[in-house]
Amino acid sequence: MRRFFLRTATVAACLVVPLAACTNPSDTAETAATSSVGAGAAGPDINGDGEVIIGVLSPGDLNDNGYYESFVAKAQAFTDKEGWQLIKVGSVNQADALNQARNLCRQKVDMVALGASELKDALGASEESVCGKTAWYVPAQQDLEQTPKITISRDFINEVIFATGYANGLLMKEKGYTKAGYVTGPEADFSVQAAKAFKAGIRTVIPTATLVTTYTGDFNDSGKAKEAAQAQVNQGVKALYPYLGGATDEVAKFGNTKNLILSTPGTDRCASTSPKFQVSSIFDPGEYFAAALQDFADGQLKMGVAREWHLGKDPVPTVKLCGGTPAQNTALETFIKDIGSGKINVDSEVAKLGG
Repeated sequence: MRRFFLRTATVAACLVVPLAACTNPSDTAETAATSSVGAGAAGPDINGDGEVIIGVLSPGDLNDNGYYESFVAKAQAFTDKEGWQLIKVGSVNQADALNQARNLCRQKVDMVALGASELKDALGASEESVCGKTAWYVPAQQDLEQTPKITISRDFINEVIFATGYANGLLMKEKGYTKAGYVTGPEADFSVQAAKAFKAGIRTVIPTATLVTTYTGDFNDSGKAKEAAQAQVNQGVKALYPYLGGATDEVAKFGNTKNLILSTPGTDRCASTSPKFQVSSIFDPGEYFAAALQDFADGQLKMGVAREWHLGKDPVPTVKLCGGTPAQNTALETFIKDIGSGKINVDSEVAKLGG
């Protein structure tokens, strides 16, 4: 996942707004050193071979109906519109990320884009001659070293997952529930932090709430994830966050049979009926990437720059209730605005309530 998502991580990732509205994020945070790769009069044809090729490496299933698929789907739509070529490689093992990046560069790609920061080991190739005429794009939630050779889209895991927990808390309180569950893959820094933020958000509404957390070791193994979900239901869990990749839908369908409150891990799926979700936690990496690709097409994507996306300030990330009451929707909207304005100190609240 990340970041996913990032993940979580990260995260990967709009509140009823068109894609075009997602391309106006907060002011960028730039490092002292920037590179002209990807920017300037030459435009997106970095290597000057007469065509533009974008290469994507993803650690996840490119057909997961969620975080990983969003990244390549938005990229495919954009490259088709521009008449560019897209090379996509999914289910990349972290240990093989560097070699896969080199292989993309040998195919004369103008940009290497990582679908999640789990593949950060691939960035070593950005310093090698084989990738000398290549731009690099990386989404990140956890700290990732900024170098002059890469551009980063960074969101903040505590913000969106804390608000996701708050949304769950609103629904749980209405039904008198006090126990929630969180099922994820590897016990990575970002997935552990996401669990803390989710718990803290719920406790903002229900101070006595508890969270059952399970790490299956694999974001895409549906069997392990469903087994974990069943074990949590047996413990009395009533709201479940499947913070997963390819295993998300199978776990969510199981959750539907148990009438659980379910949240999405990254994308807006309020319109989905099978499975059905009650909360869309939106940190869609495809939206961030589409904005970067537009800058790339315009010759404005600079390496050595981090572009930050904040809850309550930008269209994404965000959280929405799928069919919440007017009072619940208003409460969530106010909560998100208070995070964006700084009225709520998210990191402090997560540290206090997420332990």
